[in-house]
Amino acid sequence: MFGKTGGFMKIAQLVLLVALVVLAGGCAKHTAGISGSSSGETRVDNSTFGREVSVGELKMSSSGDLLTAHALIQSRVATDLRLQYRFTWYDTQGLVIDGEGQSWQSLKLHGMQQMQVSSAAPNPSASRFEVYVRKAFSN
Repeated sequence: MFGKTGGFMKIAQLVLLVALVVLAGGCAKHTAGISGSSSGETRVDNSTFGREVSVGELKMSSSGDLLTAHALIQSRVATDLRLQYRFTWYDTQGLVIDGEGQSWQSLKLHGMQQMQVSSAAPNPSASRFEVYVRKAFSN
């Protein structure tokens, strides 16, 4: 049916590879979270996480020619949460400024705790921001 044994082995290897890819994908952690922007918009990409954490009181202040973003991250559950957050800055045309320059910051919130986080704009061309919060997973 498969001709030579080599053809059967190639098909078996392909099936094994596909099975491994499917299994690896099933083990991936869900890193979707919630975001808030300086325009007042909020987005929930993970409804379960959105019931555990909220992002609000999004404000900007200026210090010299740079803006500083402020956001309040609040736990809605009685247990500890290990989170990560990251600010993204945009210019007046809506383009990301220094997208890879902002790293994820760790944050631990105890039950029902809230914490204000902030970020300084990378340069004076920044006009608005977005903060994204997700659950942190240890490897």
